[in-house]
Amino acid sequence: MSKVKSYFQDSYEELVTKTSWPSWAELQKTSVLVAVSSVIIALVIAGMDKLISTALELFYNLF
Repeated sequence: MSKVKSYFQDSYEELVTKTSWPSWAELQKTSVLVAVSSVIIALVIAGMDKLISTALELFYNLF
């Protein structure tokens, strides 16, 4: 049981003293970057899907 207690104490100490947390401004900045990147990637994938779908539809209509 003391090993479990020691584990949680060590984990807490590492979380509080050894981990570097981003500032609030940095957190907001990176969150916006992730959101914008996700939207751009989603639009690129949607565009590729539409393009391939249209190309295949045109190809299948030839036969």
